[in-house]
Amino acid sequence: MPYTPIVATLGYVLSADGREVLMVHRNARGDDQHLGKYNGLGGKLEPDEDVVAGMRREIHEEAGIECVDMRLRGTISWPGFGKAGEDWLGFVFVIDGWSGTPLTSNPEGTLEWVPVGKILELPLWEGDRHFLPLVFDDDPRAFHGVMPYRNGRMQSWDYSRV
Repeated sequence: MPYTPIVATLGYVLSADGREVLMVHRNARGDDQHLGKYNGLGGKLEPDEDVVAGMRREIHEEAGIECVDMRLRGTISWPGFGKAGEDWLGFVFVIDGWSGTPLTSNPEGTLEWVPVGKILELPLWEGDRHFLPLVFDDDPRAFHGVMPYRNGRMQSWDYSRV
């Protein structure tokens, strides 16, 4: 069976001093598969955009700000992650520079500045605890991982860096 994932972006907006990250607390919709969890910002790619354009659009839609400077930190394949077992392929960015005033909420939930060092203390997807340290570490190389899900649960995690 061919691998035909939903392509998406996931971005972590840093404060000007780099000590905090803007997270969405998914608390707005009762039918949200992510309800109660904290997540970065992002979403599905549109057919006519590349991953950078998609990341910029999602950050603007979800936080009301414009990306000025961003870095690709890695990619993650999430086979079976979707509600109906769909495969996802995510491009993970850190947004180091931006302009505008961030929104305080969006249709998915409340936007909150969280100290980078406290992210792993938040209610997160189980799998996020494995890749988030790679997003914020000092290694300049991108990571490329695979994290299969089954019935809403992470099965394993493997990655490489180049």
